[in-house]
Amino acid sequence: MRFYEDLSVGDTRHSDDYQITKSEIVEFGEKYDPQPFHTDEQAAAGSTFGGLVASGWQTAAICMRLHVESSEDTATQVGLGIDDLRWHRPLRPGNSLRLRTEILNKRTSESDSSRGIVTTGHEGLNQDDDLVISYEATAMVQRWDGGE
Repeated sequence: MRFYEDLSVGDTRHSDDYQITKSEIVEFGEKYDPQPFHTDEQAAAGSTFGGLVASGWQTAAICMRLHVESSEDTATQVGLGIDDLRWHRPLRPGNSLRLRTEILNKRTSESDSSRGIVTTGHEGLNQDDDLVISYEATAMVQRWDGGE
């Protein structure tokens, strides 16, 4: 298990690839973001995207999964927030997405010495290494020494 003390600013991780399907895009869109360019291939063809695209929220959810899977060995206790969320280009059926995560900042918690606060930068990249999504996330991470 990697604790707060084991993490260094500049540490970088890469997730595995996740390939999105048309059926996943439509299912998510129908349930959570029912805009025609997420749910109807024909209507999407006439949209600004020129075809079916994943919801930005679906893209963010996939990034969350990729982050958890690529950092299972970290003693993260709770997420505190997301900042500077940006969608740079759409995720289309058949595209893949992978997550690059870098530790940007860390500090000990002022309210609980058993925890540290870590801010990470995230970039979701498609199969062509084009930036699809970016954001910063802040989380509490357990200290191995309990803050003593």
